[in-house]
Amino acid sequence: MSESVQEPVARFCGNCNCGCPQVFVDPDAPQERRIRITDDFGQQIQLSVDQFQDLLGQAKTGSLDRVAIALG
Repeated sequence: MSESVQEPVARFCGNCNCGCPQVFVDPDAPQERRIRITDDFGQQIQLSVDQFQDLLGQAKTGSLDRVAIALG
């Protein structure tokens, strides 16, 4: 993990102190790993800004809804 200061963007849950999933921007990370998404188990994924924008676009159009419905 980069030693730079990560800028928090969003927290999912936020109603507890359990280490909720979060999205960060790491401005000092290589371009292909600038976005970090962490979960409440200490795992993380790193994405490029383009990959993150694609993920957001798919969520906005509803194409990820079937996953939430199937798991819900």
